[in-house]
Amino acid sequence: MSSSTPLDSAAAAKAAYEAARNKPFPQTVFTAPHLRWAVIGCGVIANQMAQTFALAGRHLAGVANRTYEKAADFARTYHVSNVYSSFDELYADPTIDAIYITTPHNTHIDFLRGALAAGKHVLCEKAITLNSAELAEARELAAANNVVLMDATTVLHMPLYRELKRRANSGEFGRLNLAQVNFGSYKEYGDLTNRFYNPKLAGGAMLDIGVYALSIARLFMDGAPTEMVSLSNRAVTGVDETSGFVTRNDAGQLGVFSLSLHSKQPKRAMLSFDRCYLEVMEYPRADRATIVWTDDGRREIVECGEEAYALAYEAADLERAVAGSEEERKLITYASDVMDVMTRLRYDWGVYYPEEAEVAAAAGATVAGA
Repeated sequence: MSSSTPLDSAAAAKAAYEAARNKPFPQTVFTAPHLRWAVIGCGVIANQMAQTFALAGRHLAGVANRTYEKAADFARTYHVSNVYSSFDELYADPTIDAIYITTPHNTHIDFLRGALAAGKHVLCEKAITLNSAELAEARELAAANNVVLMDATTVLHMPLYRELKRRANSGEFGRLNLAQVNFGSYKEYGDLTNRFYNPKLAGGAMLDIGVYALSIARLFMDGAPTEMVSLSNRAVTGVDETSGFVTRNDAGQLGVFSLSLHSKQPKRAMLSFDRCYLEVMEYPRADRATIVWTDDGRREIVECGEEAYALAYEAADLERAVAGSEEERKLITYASDVMDVMTRLRYDWGVYYPEEAEVAAAAGATVAGA
């Protein structure tokens, strides 16, 4: 299980992988027929997926990258069969069933268009698109080509949340009243061209970390938010840096969120029900939660899944969805609800990316960094 010592995301993922490397891989993870996978991009998250597949005794079947040499190095490291000289070559390969997109946020829609139109199932890293319009387009393409589109936000796939949702849906916890979710990172100002602060890379707290906070709340709520109020401070580059916002849905369930890219705070989610509250620390890839019962203050520890297999759970969910499981197929609706909130809040704050120049002009605003 996860260490209780807080680590940054990359260090935590590496520590979890090392802890699991010599353990037998659970046979309960991949339960649907295996697909032949390719990955677009060769960055940190692509490496994590290749390593996760290796833990399961599986290998990626293909890799494509903007730089061919980097893709070739990746293929040698992880025993990947096919290295493509272009993305179109990957899309046209009939031996590939599913594509994992791991590139920066603002490139996702172009890769989604190509992969979905070619009839490939797609698992796409968070944030799945820049905005709601792009996600709606991608969902329409997936439906038109009879393929599965899935958001790779880890919160949507961890077994811990499936177990907690099962218990919540049974009525054991009573009604959910409030979700209070924090996520704070401390990213230096030194290099403002990095992905955290650069508007040309769709930087900002909302798409980078807000997607986790909103996803865990949405998973347990009865419906999508219909009202929201917020305040945000921008970085000097024009992207959102720190924000606080409150949402409410038609059932009256409140979400209270605090995000920051330049101020450390715990990754803590608290879900308050009539009969208990759930507390989850380090919630993006959590495998442990605490239930505190209202009537007697009793604390119950729930452990389910394992942090090291976070990306395996994503791939397994897509394979189950392709095999026909409705539970996994409906995950994209949660992703759409989250994207709707993120888009609306960014536009309320006047944070538009270069790709959204027309939307910004229609609103009488300018793009971030302009």
